[in-house]
Amino acid sequence: MINSQIVNEADACRIYVELKLRAAGWETPPHSVASQPIIAPGKIVPQGKKARRLEAQRPDYLLRYAPNQTAAVVEAKREGLPASAGLQQAKAYAEKLGLKFAYSTNGKKIVEFNYLTGQEREIETFPTPDELWGWLHQGSDATLQAGLLTPYYRFPDMQPRYYQEIAINRTVQAILSGRRRSLLTLATGTGKTFVAFQICWRLFEMRWNARGERRRPKILYLADRNILVDDPKDNRFIPFGDVRH
Repeated sequence: MINSQIVNEADACRIYVELKLRAAGWETPPHSVASQPIIAPGKIVPQGKKARRLEAQRPDYLLRYAPNQTAAVVEAKREGLPASAGLQQAKAYAEKLGLKFAYSTNGKKIVEFNYLTGQEREIETFPTPDELWGWLHQGSDATLQAGLLTPYYRFPDMQPRYYQEIAINRTVQAILSGRRRSLLTLATGTGKTFVAFQICWRLFEMRWNARGERRRPKILYLADRNILVDDPKDNRFIPFGDVRH
């Protein structure tokens, strides 16, 4: 039996919030809950002749419908605070991650902000994974939804950064929705080759092609210097095996 006295934030997360998330089905594979993941390292700020890094950005929980599809962010505060105390923080994370649902809770009550409707409301329980996924993709066909759930190729030495995941998912969704052109603008050193590979891999694995035939696509990879083609072909794109030319 849980003591009714005010508990701190860590206790509220462990005792109340995680129980509610588990009850809603977020810990049942392929769904999952990421606890305090680092989504971005802290900003580097000058300090005299030196520099220091600020604290990393890490939401309390990310709710993942699938390993490559994050659906919502949850911020938890101690029981003595209003349930909405962490909502602005949750919304800031949601906007950074391109998410449409942000939740704040004190362990007992839950406040939801829905970017699809612009509405804020208090709810008793967290929505289930299928409920949230249904709201996110209302009106889209089953083929598109299945394509969005096609997994990444998992490299042991590299996982997608938050902005890479956004770029990959949005591009794949645009292609599956019939858009003929998409422009991604990424700075030097942000992993453009990795993003390009994952887009190609997912389209290849789901057998997408412009004609709608049941076959793997043909993908033309262009660059303005030979090394920018040769190096990816011989390194990052190795998982494609003999289909590379």
